[in-house]
Amino acid sequence: MELAQLKYFKTIAKTGKITAAAQELFLTPPALSTSIVRLEKELGVPLFDRTGNRIRLNPQGELFLKHVDEV
Repeated sequence: MELAQLKYFKTIAKTGKITAAAQELFLTPPALSTSIVRLEKELGVPLFDRTGNRIRLNPQGELFLKHVDEV
């Protein structure tokens, strides 16, 4: 897990969209999405529920966000 991934995670949680988060982070949406998928695989749980072009924190993501905020 990289510190940048935590920043990416928080930004997506805040914006609710990969595209908006990618613009804010100066990344491409595919690069950001790949990074989050790697983070989820490393943690062994999905952090977001994805529907259409929206992405929302699920209960595991909300719990993880609390821990990330402490970091």
